[in-house]
Amino acid sequence: MISKKICMLGAFAVGKTALVQQYVHSIFSDRYLSTVGVKISKKDLRLDGQEFSLVLWDLEGQDIYAEVNISYMRGAMGFFVVADGTRRETLDIAIDLRAKSLEMAGPVPHCLLVNKADLAKEWEISRQELEALKKDGWNIFATSAKTGQAVEDAFISLARAMMGV
Repeated sequence: MISKKICMLGAFAVGKTALVQQYVHSIFSDRYLSTVGVKISKKDLRLDGQEFSLVLWDLEGQDIYAEVNISYMRGAMGFFVVADGTRRETLDIAIDLRAKSLEMAGPVPHCLLVNKADLAKEWEISRQELEALKKDGWNIFATSAKTGQAVEDAFISLARAMMGV
């Protein structure tokens, strides 16, 4: 079975762990527990007749001044940068983390997940900002770890990109 490492990057409390839990276990918890270091989860899937494992590295939250631990990114075949739609500053952090990650991992497939789509009326990130990023080649999903909206679609999209499908 082919194994593919994916890193989850983003600011503190954007929902990285909740997105992984929703995707791997189909569960959501309102209880916030900060990830310290890295938490690794695994999901096996079959895509277009091919079986493989996604090994999800849920990295601790970053602030604008933090450096991504290069040892965590080593061997990553793809990554997600996650922003919280209700907190504008998390998009700036996601943009910065994307640039740093591409420097470390090279041109690997990646996506921006703008989480908390269930609270879209409270978003501070504008549709225009996201459209501008899309025009720059970003692959973006509006997700909700709470409802599951677009979570599986995002992971499948990244998996396809990593498989070259």
